[in-house]
Amino acid sequence: MEKEKRYEEYAYVLDFLPYGRPGVRITGRAGYRAGALVQLIGEEFFTLLEALVKEGVTLRPHDRVYVGKEAREEITYIIGRIGYDELTSAAKMELPAVVSRIVFNREKWFVHFFNTAQAITPRMHALELIPGIGKKYMWQVINEREKKSFESFEDLQRRTEIPNPVKLLTKRILEELAGESKYRLFTRAR
Repeated sequence: MEKEKRYEEYAYVLDFLPYGRPGVRITGRAGYRAGALVQLIGEEFFTLLEALVKEGVTLRPHDRVYVGKEAREEITYIIGRIGYDELTSAAKMELPAVVSRIVFNREKWFVHFFNTAQAITPRMHALELIPGIGKKYMWQVINEREKKSFESFEDLQRRTEIPNPVKLLTKRILEELAGESKYRLFTRAR
């Protein structure tokens, strides 16, 4: 059975490059074409993307754009996935705020993660991979979720005393994007 391909439907702008990236040429049917580029992060899989922007369109950091398979309003062409090291300095600066916004907007999904996370190895639990969560907090989460599932970040924070779950999750996602982690909880390998 063939594995289902998973694509981003929406992404957030990290950087808008009205004249493209120095040294990067986009090959089109009519040869080489320069144009406005945008660096993006997908809202579902945190995929880092680079795309060609439609002529006359200006985008700003934090703008949410459609990047799916149907007709796109702002994006002409998805050039492809990029690595963290290929992000511009401006994109890297915007990344923490944009990731934090995505985590906050997807609260239900992340709360579900806290309600269902399991051990990765006999000695390590997925919860322990989140910065700031050691054995003590891990057991508090496990014990509390056995009594009743968490309903929100606020509920999680109140019942386990974990400091700012959005901030901790954002830090974890940034570590994964930068390639600083052996395990991936929230992002896909490039």
